[in-house]
Amino acid sequence: MMKIPSVLLLLLAPMLASCFVRFMPEDCMDIHNQDKEIQSGVFTIYPSGSTSAVEVYCDMETDGGGWTVFQRRMDGSENFYRPWSEYKSGFGRASGEYWLGLENIYGMTRGGRHELRVDMEDFDKRRANARYSSFSIDAECDGYALHVTGFRNGGANDGLSYHNGRKFFTFDKDQDSWGDNCAQKYLGAFWYNACHQANSNGVYLWGAHDHG
Repeated sequence: MMKIPSVLLLLLAPMLASCFVRFMPEDCMDIHNQDKEIQSGVFTIYPSGSTSAVEVYCDMETDGGGWTVFQRRMDGSENFYRPWSEYKSGFGRASGEYWLGLENIYGMTRGGRHELRVDMEDFDKRRANARYSSFSIDAECDGYALHVTGFRNGGANDGLSYHNGRKFFTFDKDQDSWGDNCAQKYLGAFWYNACHQANSNGVYLWGAHDHG
């Protein structure tokens, strides 16, 4: 008789769990929409379903909040000169410097309309931004090609329109339109054209530097 409650508990647990709907946000806007008072920080999102959990930094203050940060550079602590496989899957820590991963970015942007905001700050604390009303990338089979339009100037030049339609490029995967290897030449990884007007994954430069 003493064994009956134990059997009943084992049978009841799946029944109780089946009534629980797990919140699996696809991006930071989903989290923001659930709680408008939540503060910026590291959260788990699911860009491509239940098996795609990944940590990101969510900006819940800028321009109304809900921004999913897919690239973050603050102090040069993370090496961004990496191969295709790592740019595909992502690297770094969401609490510091990181790259979310091309596959995750594709998962987030493949449905619906998404905006892109690029925020920059120099060593004198001067800030500027560029905003694009439409942003997405293609699947890996199409080289994770970039689609970005609708530039709005926040003090920064339009550095991305030149790269619109280009495939992503790393030192071990040459997909640009130049005869040389842009990633090797500029020590980065990006949607290079021939070669770039933006190189946000290039070498982190401290202080004054002559860009030539």
